[in-house]
Amino acid sequence: MNSIDAFEEDIKLQTNFLKSFKKQKTISLKKQKNVLFTGSGDSLVSSLLAESFSGGLVKAMDPLDLYQNKEIAKSKHVYFVSISGNTITNIKVAKIAKKSTAITSQSQSRLAKASDCLILLDSPNSGIFTAGSISFLESALTCISLVKNIKIPDTSLFRTAQRSAQKVKVSNRIFVLGNLYTFPVAMYCAAKFYEILGYDVHYSRTEQFSHMELFSIKKGDTVIIFEEKNPYTKQLGQNLKKIGINVIHPIMPSEILSQVVFCIFFSQTVALFEARKRRKKECHFVTAKKIRDVSNQMIY
Repeated sequence: MNSIDAFEEDIKLQTNFLKSFKKQKTISLKKQKNVLFTGSGDSLVSSLLAESFSGGLVKAMDPLDLYQNKEIAKSKHVYFVSISGNTITNIKVAKIAKKSTAITSQSQSRLAKASDCLILLDSPNSGIFTAGSISFLESALTCISLVKNIKIPDTSLFRTAQRSAQKVKVSNRIFVLGNLYTFPVAMYCAAKFYEILGYDVHYSRTEQFSHMELFSIKKGDTVIIFEEKNPYTKQLGQNLKKIGINVIHPIMPSEILSQVVFCIFFSQTVALFEARKRRKKECHFVTAKKIRDVSNQMIY
């Protein structure tokens, strides 16, 4: 099985996984004030979602920032999100944190052994090296449930997101916009386009886009808006279309967690469909071996 097929298989596993997902016991509001979440790549997205859903009580931070500013970690209970459990910066910070909890799929990993507590992720997967999908969904929902008592959305969201993604056409230069809750998923969406296709993608908060990234936009570029259709986003979309921008503004569910899950599914499927259109067999980061070597040298 090639890595694009594996990505599709992992995406499909998510509907059954949603039905069986077990929420974590929510951290008390008092304790949340002394909690940090950290991770890299998709795992930073999960950490940022914890921050958003906590209403700002918990904070999400970059692990290297924590390592270079050790006093912060020394006074906090730090939750480390890492599927592999082998990201070296996480391991270093876990050893200095006041208290450390590893959220990982590898119970015998170096991070798990360096941490005081373990939350084991156990979602199924194809077993093939590919871009993160079901593993990310599990880590995201785990982090969110640690800070907020949630109701898991209905699996029909997957089919809705898939149908929406099938209708869109994207350029190879994309801007993904989001709000308090969906900005982390905008980052995740960009990551899927990086990993699978190697596209030039930018992620931004909706308001900040008009102040910064907008000035680098070119006719024919694509803007994806991960936010409900409201007077602000409608006006933005109309203004962008007038200057020749391809605007994708999917219809979002009204409930916040459902919006986040919808955007996760949309991000995965729109990248997958684009790969299929390009007749790709392997993810870009699988074939870009020199780039991946540099990545591995810095991460592990």
